[in-house]
Amino acid sequence: MKMKRILSMLCVMLLIIGLFGTTAYAAGSGDVAGAIEGTWNDASGQIKTVVNKVVFPAIDLILAVFFFAKLATAYFDYRKHGQFEWAAPAILFACLVFALTCPLYIWQILGM
Repeated sequence: MKMKRILSMLCVMLLIIGLFGTTAYAAGSGDVAGAIEGTWNDASGQIKTVVNKVVFPAIDLILAVFFFAKLATAYFDYRKHGQFEWAAPAILFACLVFALTCPLYIWQILGM
């Protein structure tokens, strides 16, 4: 009974692999690099738009929230201990400035 169950599961797995495992061919000439370059050229504009309109603003928002939260905790530590710790807010501020200005020059660096 156990062997029958294992054999049936193996047959089902092979059937699934056979159905979903398709072969990808390059367009006509077999030029795989050309097919990849063509796909990248078609998709690069869409990728750039999504990154500029979704990814960078999300990163900016997260960094701004962390910056102001860290600034508040550093201020409360200053009120408690009398010494203001600048390192963490300064690092978060530098990262925020970098992330805000990144869309202006990142695409020239990447060659897009």
